[in-house]
Amino acid sequence: MTSPAARAARGNLPRTLLTALAPLTWGTVYIVTTELLPPGHPLFAGLIRALPAGLIALALTRTPPRGAWWGRVAVLGTLNIGLLFPLLFIAAGRLPGGVAATLTAAMPLMVAVLAVTVLRESLSARRLAWGAIGVVGIGLVVIGPHAAFDPVGVAAGLAAAAVLALGVTLTKRWGRPPGMGPTAFAGWQLTAGGLFLIPVTVLAEGPPPAVGPAAALGYLWLCLVCGLLTFVLWFQGIGSLPVTSAAVLGLLSPLVAALLGAVVLGQTPGPVQLVGFGLALAAIVAGQLPARAGQSCGGREPSWWSAAFRASSTSRRKCP
Repeated sequence: MTSPAARAARGNLPRTLLTALAPLTWGTVYIVTTELLPPGHPLFAGLIRALPAGLIALALTRTPPRGAWWGRVAVLGTLNIGLLFPLLFIAAGRLPGGVAATLTAAMPLMVAVLAVTVLRESLSARRLAWGAIGVVGIGLVVIGPHAAFDPVGVAAGLAAAAVLALGVTLTKRWGRPPGMGPTAFAGWQLTAGGLFLIPVTVLAEGPPPAVGPAAALGYLWLCLVCGLLTFVLWFQGIGSLPVTSAAVLGLLSPLVAALLGAVVLGQTPGPVQLVGFGLALAAIVAGQLPARAGQSCGGREPSWWSAAFRASSTSRRKCP
């Protein structure tokens, strides 16, 4: 017979595929930033990606948060949007896309650690191992022998991974406001993050840059697709999937960035890069697999899957 965990994993497949569309799309941010946007304005790029998308979502939903959720939305919007966006654009602007992508790919490892302290989940050696394998795979794919390591860019990439990991973990812990759908939830966070960015952008960068046709197209893509659409899918996925499973999907972003570099910029992958692709994809697939039933007892394997599936299962096998 099929185990409850296996049946639940199959039931999660459609939600996993929808959630995966978000990091797949975010992989285009690197090439859009370097090829379409005016240089030297990462904060403005983050502001344009966030605030218009958030206001559109709020106009469509008109569902305000209540009580303590005003503060929570402000915190989540600052982490997931207000701090994350400029850090990503700074990393993408100061580092080769591969180096920036590899640094942010450390996010699943940080989520695995934060899940222990914030979500009270058991530390999983298996999850940590696959997360590390995924980072190694991404490194093989995107870091070439001539990769440049700008200190500010490296710090921005690692900080981006850290704030995203904390934001994902807190989103999982707090859930979603009662009566608020994923579009409104994403809209309030995008708006809060955008409002946070307004004074920071004005003070740090001054007047906005001149926007030509190519830049306008890039900003439109970042706002409507990489902002509004994908964050609705992302926050919906975080709410319905185990947090470590959702986090490891983030490895798809640098893979897409590397593929676009190969297709658009002619950066042909070699044997080492192909091995890296295989390792990264294996880590992504392994991150979606539930723990074996026999390993959930005794405290040696993570307890996240039992908590995630408890609500959907009417009966569970108990440990002897």
